[in-house]
Amino acid sequence: MKTTKHFLTMLFFVSISLNGFSQEKTESPSIDYKAMEPKDWSIELDAVVSAGKTHKILLENDEVRVLEVTLKPGETGSLHHHRWPSVIDVLERGHFIDYDANGNVNIDTSKMPSDQKLPTTIWLDAQPPYYVKNLSGTLSIHLIRVEMKR
Repeated sequence: MKTTKHFLTMLFFVSISLNGFSQEKTESPSIDYKAMEPKDWSIELDAVVSAGKTHKILLENDEVRVLEVTLKPGETGSLHHHRWPSVIDVLERGHFIDYDANGNVNIDTSKMPSDQKLPTTIWLDAQPPYYVKNLSGTLSIHLIRVEMKR
């Protein structure tokens, strides 16, 4: 059971990187981000640039970038990526759907058991472009993301 909870938590965070959030989906250029080094990914799709409405910089230096990420109930995030590995502390969330750059569903948490205790913390590698739709009508998705630049 503990392994299942850990796996579901991992799936949640892989999809969340939630992701920046706005009202509209942005079309992704036809670039194979998975075949590229994250340092070479387009700056236009960086979370703070593409999803600045929902990704607020709390601290940035040569070592880290700390983001507060908030996606309101029912809100759909904009397409963006995270070029650095991260530690994420999820403070609040309801169900959500995580989509890849082509609109394919990566994860739909409404079809998964929801026994995750919050807050919870997880490690994620760099994330190629994706976006998230918050399915909750009452809960925001709220997290702190610490991106490791080195």
